[in-house]
Amino acid sequence: MAKVKITQVVSSIKKTDKQKKVLASLGLGKINATVEQELTPSIKGMINKVNHLVVVSE
Repeated sequence: MAKVKITQVVSSIKKTDKQKKVLASLGLGKINATVEQELTPSIKGMINKVNHLVVVSE
């Protein structure tokens, strides 16, 4: 599987609990935090749920 870098660029303040939990499960929590994940279907679904809060680079 391909690796992707996921960077949080927007704060999670005033976001729903579900979006906060998705960010936490991705390993994010603060602005400009970056993690590297394998691009599996479940990770892709999580990215789609919070795509307005993160930037993805391959």
